[in-house]
Amino acid sequence: MTSTTSRLLHLLSLLQARRDWPGGVLADRLEISHRTVRRDIDRLRELGYRIRATKGPDGGYRLEAGSELPPLLFDDDQIIALSVALKSVTTAGVGVEEAALRALTTVRQVTPARLRHRVDALRFTSMPGPADVETVDTDVLIALSAAIHAREGLRFEYRNGGVNDVARRIEPHHLVARAGRWYLTAWDLDHDDWRVFRADRMVLRTPGGPRFARRTVPGGSIVDFLASRFSGGTPGGGSPCRGSVVLRLPVAEVLPFAGGEDVEDLGGGRSRLSGGSWSWAALAASFARFDVAMEEVEPIELSAAFGLLAERMATAMRTTAQG
Repeated sequence: MTSTTSRLLHLLSLLQARRDWPGGVLADRLEISHRTVRRDIDRLRELGYRIRATKGPDGGYRLEAGSELPPLLFDDDQIIALSVALKSVTTAGVGVEEAALRALTTVRQVTPARLRHRVDALRFTSMPGPADVETVDTDVLIALSAAIHAREGLRFEYRNGGVNDVARRIEPHHLVARAGRWYLTAWDLDHDDWRVFRADRMVLRTPGGPRFARRTVPGGSIVDFLASRFSGGTPGGGSPCRGSVVLRLPVAEVLPFAGGEDVEDLGGGRSRLSGGSWSWAALAASFARFDVAMEEVEPIELSAAFGLLAERMATAMRTTAQG
């Protein structure tokens, strides 16, 4: 690599690191003259980079987004991060798996030999989401994101398995990817409340809606808000029903299947499992998935829920036997 090429890469790296650079500061950082800085800026412009001269006592430069894709510059950590992201995209549920694979091949071809072995060593399995996950059209995701950014309302038909499709009017606020699905959190104008919609069930209509003032989701955090919605709890308050049981299993056998529940090692092949759900029966059923003897059930409401489940299962067994 010639000194000129090395200097151009260093200059480009600096321009990418911050919005504005005074010409004198660039000259000092690169240990070159102001005239050389101007020549190097012109060389980068010829390569397709849009670099605008800024006004000021010393003059300066700003790197802007261009209409063409110029040569890209990534450091080592960025190349590794990009490779991991492209390999993980198979669980995104957006239908871009083939394009991601082609992009990964392109990245590998231009990766320096010293890094290529690290990229090739990135071998892992991306587990898909639920089996019934449907791919979301990228145009839908782009339209939702654009509406959120512009604070513009949306109109759409919400599919419900082809039955009872409903027309909705909303103010979109957050687009979230979770377990292979895409969700839109929005203020529902017809119900005057927050709602969460699956993007793969939305059929957008035009025109959309008027601009709106942004609201804050209950609790202030979109992550906490969605977690509470999926668990049946209230934002900031956690799940309404929380309890614990002692499982006759060592902690090593409980942890892989604990999900977001807390596990305490009690020794002697016993573990305390604590968690929450939207109802006591749902929590009891969740704990029963370990298919092992349980003891020290707390609180009393959880113990009663186990009894209720036992009655329901006994009834189901009798019904099946009689049929």
